[in-house]
Amino acid sequence: MRKALIPAFVLAATAAHAQAPAHQDGPGPNMVIEVAGADGTSKGTITLDLLADKAPNHVARLVELAKAGAYDGVVFHRVIDGFMAQTGDVEHGKQGGASVAMAGTGGSDLPDLEAEFNDVSFGAGTVGMARAQDPNSANSQFFIDLAPATFLDGQYTVVGQLVDGWDVLNQIKKGDANANGAVEAPDYMAKVTIVE
Repeated sequence: MRKALIPAFVLAATAAHAQAPAHQDGPGPNMVIEVAGADGTSKGTITLDLLADKAPNHVARLVELAKAGAYDGVVFHRVIDGFMAQTGDVEHGKQGGASVAMAGTGGSDLPDLEAEFNDVSFGAGTVGMARAQDPNSANSQFFIDLAPATFLDGQYTVVGQLVDGWDVLNQIKKGDANANGAVEAPDYMAKVTIVE
């Protein structure tokens, strides 16, 4: 089942591109993502502060997959300018893999998670878990907002906040707006590490 975020018709409601709000590192672990272009050239790193106090089960999943190396080489398969960059399909999203065309439809071999909706609003740089229509279907995919998207509040589990690398996030290759953000020759997460 496709782990889509929202129907394409809702995209018109997205806000204009904005800088990430000021945010201090919280008590949760940090996820450091080395971003590379399709040709393997480094674009730099982004750092996400994971909010274990707001979504403990989802954060534990991200940490588990990152520590296992499952996110290494996974593409940013859906990137919509002025909205968000989505990645994390460890099943189909490996850069150069035979099933990369199916990126966005898979998860991991771990069970889906029950929603942990919280009071954190989707602002620029907010990290949320992607899911299918069922609110309890998040697994491994996540997205980083490129601009405020408060219409997602209470519908998707917030798991973190970008705290460094906004310029790198902005450089991630954008997808085709007419294809719901699908990216041809996408950028990818070359290496993902957890700093606790």
